[in-house]
Amino acid sequence: MSNQKELIGKHDDGEMLNHFSHEHQLILFNKQTSLGKKPISLHDPMKRVQLLCDGCVRPIMTVPFYTCCQYTDEQCCFVLHEWCAKLPSQIQDYFGHPDHPLVLKTNIPSKFFGVFECEICGLPSNGFMYGCTTCNYFVDINCAFIPEEITHDAHPGHLLLKVKASASSLERCKACRRWVDTNWIFQCASCDFYIHVKCALLLPRMIKHKCDKHSLSLRYEPVENHIEEYFCEICEDEFNPWRWFYHCTTCAQSMHTRCVPLILQSEQATYGYGGVYEFLNIKFGGTLEIKDQHTHRLSFVQGVESDGNCSNCRQEGEYSQQLKYEMIFKCMECEFALHYKCASSFFVGSSGTSASSS
Repeated sequence: MSNQKELIGKHDDGEMLNHFSHEHQLILFNKQTSLGKKPISLHDPMKRVQLLCDGCVRPIMTVPFYTCCQYTDEQCCFVLHEWCAKLPSQIQDYFGHPDHPLVLKTNIPSKFFGVFECEICGLPSNGFMYGCTTCNYFVDINCAFIPEEITHDAHPGHLLLKVKASASSLERCKACRRWVDTNWIFQCASCDFYIHVKCALLLPRMIKHKCDKHSLSLRYEPVENHIEEYFCEICEDEFNPWRWFYHCTTCAQSMHTRCVPLILQSEQATYGYGGVYEFLNIKFGGTLEIKDQHTHRLSFVQGVESDGNCSNCRQEGEYSQQLKYEMIFKCMECEFALHYKCASSFFVGSSGTSASSS
């Protein structure tokens, strides 16, 4: 890794730096760093404390890490893992896009609210990315450094190779049981074993959740001597135990893999199908103003059932109206809310619409 930061000295025992991704100076924070009166807490889902890195959109659970020096004073809640502050500025000969180098970017001006779809895992993200604007090719920084081959507990004793699935493939991922289609996958060359990159790398072996005081282990097949039907303790839906799930042997509790990521926003709004929580790489937050559509600022959140229908789709009479399981912009003062797609439409080709975001 090369060091993409400009050191500018120290302040209250914390290393200060200028980083191209943020307008304010950053300070290397640890337990001894003095940063105003308000304390900064590490990410802890058991205590309902969320601290997500603005680079990789992963929880910050250890020190040190970089934070905006105005974090506590002006509520500029920008934070970076130390690793994410030292990413190389570009990647040459990337396996999925060897024709052009991929350049490190914090956002893409053409992508509304910074949301893009990663070419490797297929998940939406608004974190840092490596991209080629010539080819409109972007990968999140987690997928930018995945290995060529891995081993996995679900298929011990064999190497799994990273390959691009064929569009005509009739194989299913062993984790989520969905078609591999044109996704990047890990494949065993000698066995009928295929697994999506996201299912292989984004599901931790062990996880903690407030629904159970014990650690939950990732299970790859039904639990031995399990005498009841399988129901997720979080969403309460019945599920197929041949799809990977999390399980507590002591309490005999089971949960969908999509329902128990380490982030908090998924607890009330999980997507109904698939192995990995769909918005694992999205950092919700921030507000949007669409002056010609609504008088209040709209907050970027994930929709839940109580949010009802999209205020724009409902007026247009289109089929897709419900906001649950979607990225939405929601007014916290009234019942006005928009799908991400509907909100973005007011920014494209609408001469009579004025909008701003923060």
